[in-house]
Amino acid sequence: MPTPDTALSGRAEPMPVPKAHFVNGNPLRGPFPAHLEQAIFGMGCFWGVERKFWQVEGVFTTAAGYAAGLTPNPSYQEVCGGRTGHNEVVLVVFDPAKVGYEDLLTVFWEGHDPTQGMRQGNDTGTQYRSGIYTSDELQASAATVSRDAYQLMLQEAGFGTITTEIIPAAEFYYAEEYHQQYLAKNPGGYCGLGGTGVRCPGTDAV
Repeated sequence: MPTPDTALSGRAEPMPVPKAHFVNGNPLRGPFPAHLEQAIFGMGCFWGVERKFWQVEGVFTTAAGYAAGLTPNPSYQEVCGGRTGHNEVVLVVFDPAKVGYEDLLTVFWEGHDPTQGMRQGNDTGTQYRSGIYTSDELQASAATVSRDAYQLMLQEAGFGTITTEIIPAAEFYYAEEYHQQYLAKNPGGYCGLGGTGVRCPGTDAV
């Protein structure tokens, strides 16, 4: 991981993105309606991750982007070069009256392998690490409790230790326009996600 002295300097201008979500037509950028909440997850390549979350009932909008690094407004090429510290993440804006944060955590844990460190499947690099980036203490507590519960199930199934970082969310930087809702625009595109197959008892999430 880069340090503040070795990270790329980035730029002041944010990446231009479409005004509306390609799938559901809702705004891609805020400000969002006051009753909505936000969550940020890193699960490997953000193309497949974003599709998982936009399919969840109660999710208002999603966006691919970068977070948990040092470089302001990084480009995809810079993130892939490993000198920004950023992770490929997805911003999930949701209605808590329709879907709970705990439900989104279920999608997170059961949608990828959180034991692989700086990789996800064939995708290797710091930008593919597993991460939960929390907006408040309630999210942080829920994420920690769910991690501990899934660690027990993964251990019983023969998997290793969860490497997911759970840290407060810093600034979310939108990825370039072509990354937004990529798999809706390119149905045959690469996904790269593969879960452990371990599910929380009583759920049907995959």
